[in-house]
Amino acid sequence: MWPGFLNGQAEQPVRVLLVDDDANMRRVIAHELLADLRIDLLSEGASMREGRRLISQREFDVMLVDLNLGDGTGFDLIEHMKAVRPAAEAIVISAMEDAQHALHAFKLGATGYLVKNSWFGNFAQAVLQVVNGGASITPGLARRLLGKFEPLHTRGAGAPGSEKAREQLSEREKGVLQLVASGNTSTAIGARLNISGQTVNTHIKNIYRKFNVRSRAQAVSFAAAHGVF
Repeated sequence: MWPGFLNGQAEQPVRVLLVDDDANMRRVIAHELLADLRIDLLSEGASMREGRRLISQREFDVMLVDLNLGDGTGFDLIEHMKAVRPAAEAIVISAMEDAQHALHAFKLGATGYLVKNSWFGNFAQAVLQVVNGGASITPGLARRLLGKFEPLHTRGAGAPGSEKAREQLSEREKGVLQLVASGNTSTAIGARLNISGQTVNTHIKNIYRKFNVRSRAQAVSFAAAHGVF
């Protein structure tokens, strides 16, 4: 059952663009998206140039984008998308499973990073997660990102600003942010912590204000860089 209060309903599906220069991968992803009535795959592109044209031509909710586009990078396309359609979400689909690429994508405003050919890959679910306030990260990569927090916490204990960043958040806010980093939606976080989704969103807004960021991905990136966890 898909709750009626969530974005992504058969009568009003999530509008998606797909940009990847790998034709076989596009077919695989498109097949999965088209099989889900909650998603409307509007258009596909195979290059940076085509991606920019699609972004300018159509209103959409989520863009799935590869990092290597032949005539440019997915990073550049995410940055362009956020400038033209700031409300839209971006999910990276990439063969590169490393934390640095993921963190850079998050800093640009992406809210998802899926590794191609991962056993855990579920493109439709990722789209639905990000349009409902969550983040979607391939579990293996999420584990790597979380694994970076402890060394940063240890090494950064005396770094300028690291103690201040940790002290800014309440224990509840830290708990919420850790669940956000694991890709949970506000609804799922509320269920885990026995609070309402609205209360979760209030905590997240407070985290944004304290960290001076504008997205969940940026908050997680800031927390990692300053040893918050």
